[in-house]
Parts: sequence; structure tokens; C-alpha cells
Amino acid sequence: MSEPRMKLVVTADDFGYCPKRNQGIVESFLAGGVSSTSLLVNASAAREAADLARRHNIPIGLHANLSEGVPVCQDLQQVSTLINQRGFFHGKMGVRHVLEEGQLDLKQVELELRAQVRLFTKLTGHLPRHVDGHQHVHVLPEMCEVFAHVLSDLKIPFTRVPVEKGLNSAPRLPPHIQAFHTVVENDALNAIPVFTHYGLRWPNMFLGVTTMGQNLSISNLQRALSHAPVVGPSGTDGSSGPVCDPPVVTAELMVHPGYPSDAHEGGCGEGPDSFSQSADRQHELDVLTHPSLLAFYRQHRIRVCAFQDF
Repeated sequence: MSEPRMKLVVTADDFGYCPKRNQGIVESFLAGGVSSTSLLVNASAAREAADLARRHNIPIGLHANLSEGVPVCQDLQQVSTLINQRGFFHGKMGVRHVLEEGQLDLKQVELELRAQVRLFTKLTGHLPRHVDGHQHVHVLPEMCEVFAHVLSDLKIPFTRVPVEKGLNSAPRLPPHIQAFHTVVENDALNAIPVFTHYGLRWPNMFLGVTTMGQNLSISNLQRALSHAPVVGPSGTDGSSGPVCDPPVVTAELMVHPGYPSDAHEGGCGEGPDSFSQSADRQHELDVLTHPSLLAFYRQHRIRVCAFQDF
């Protein structure tokens, strides 16, 4: 390929969720449709996922999880503000409610995040290449400062800023999904000054909400990638500073490929959720590995790469 117009990290989230998700992510990587993955260290198949990443040399980061399953920090597994009466994290919406009510101990958030990084390092043999948040918890108010501090302290340079152009005008996006991600986007915009202060880096462009599940298609990806920004001075392109020389644009595509989870296998302690059991997971796998999509990347000088290639 000639000099690329765009460097695109295609990140498969939820690595480790179950063996079937692991299988699909590995197949996507080997076919060239995925270039990076984010590991759920408290998921049931995390050890298998780490072994697969090592075997196939898959770039891997941490999908920090404070919303599903149980903490990995033993001191927080019995009594803590991070868990409910059943001993599980509060859930996607529950963690946001507890935070809004001022009932979440941010020191415990830091303890759990550091414990997850330690477990990641034990499983993989190295620090995460990047850290993002399961269900975008890393951009929540106040919690984003904890994440930024820990990443900066551990010299983990890359994170995710889930601000997607075209979100509000996206076709076929269910209203509840659009509403949730509009809130996430507002949180992410407010997290940018915090991430910038701590010197974190992220691509110029994010996409993955308007192309999630059945909305993932070659035509929708073409539409989403057409929103690519012109790389400009710091603060004008969604990054704390250029991560590569202009005019190359950097982007991250968030995806969730795999084979649907079996009803009683997988998850983070409570069994697999409906998202992981959905046929949408295999649909994403099929689209990401389709020869016509890979040809589209080549034709438009889009280099699929990892964060460390920026």
C-alpha cells in the first residue's frame, strides 16, 4: 500500500467474555478485519483469551470493567461501594446512578482499576497497550480523573474518547441506544480536558456506535469514515496532540465480533447477557472479514493497524 490516508485501529471489545467470543475475535484478527482487542480480565474466558493473544501476537489492551460481574480486588469483593447486595457490580445504568448519588468511593475505583491492570499483566506478561472502559465507564464524571491518573502513573499512553460524528443523525439506531450514547458522548467531551491534562492520547476519530450490530455494513462504514476530520492543531481534532504527522488521520473503530454465547457459558460471573448471545455478534464477524471490506480499505488507503503503530 502507498502512504496511507488513514490509520485505523479496529478494536474488538469484550475479549475473554466466553470461548465463542474469543474464537470469533481471533478469526477476525487472522483475516485482517480486527487489529486490536480489549480484554475483560474478570470474564470467564480471560485466561484463554490472553493465551490466544500471545499465540497469535494480537495487540491487546484492558477493557476496564466496573459495571458487570465481580471485582478482581479481593478486598472489594465482600463489602464496597462498587458492588450491590449480591456482590456484583451495579450494572451499566446502576453504576451511573450510584455515582450521581455520590455513593461511589473513588479510592475504591482506583484500587479496582489497579488490580485489573495487575491481573492483565499477570495474564499477558506485559502492561496494556491501551485502556478503555466496558460500557464506557472510563469517561464518567470524576471516574475519568481516576482512570487518567492511573494510566499516566503506569505510563499507558492510549485510551478511547467515544465521540462519534453523525451519532444524532444515524439511521436505524434504536432510540434507547441513541439516548444512552448521547449521554456517553457528553461525558466523553467533558473528559477530554482531564485526559489532556494527564498527557493521554487517542485517535483523531472514533466510530462504532452507528455501525454496531446489524448497522455494521460496508456502506455504513463508508459513510462513517467519510466524516474523517482534517488533522489540525492540538485540541481541534479530538486528540491531545498529533499522534502521527499530517495529513494522515488516525481513527478507532469499536467492534464486537464473535459467535453468539451459549446461554450458560461466559460472562463475568452472572452468565452471558443478551448482547453477547445475539446473532449480531456473528453478523459483525462476517462483515469485518468480508473480502470486499478489506478491498475497500486498500482502495481508500486505509491502513488497519494497532495503537503502537501511530
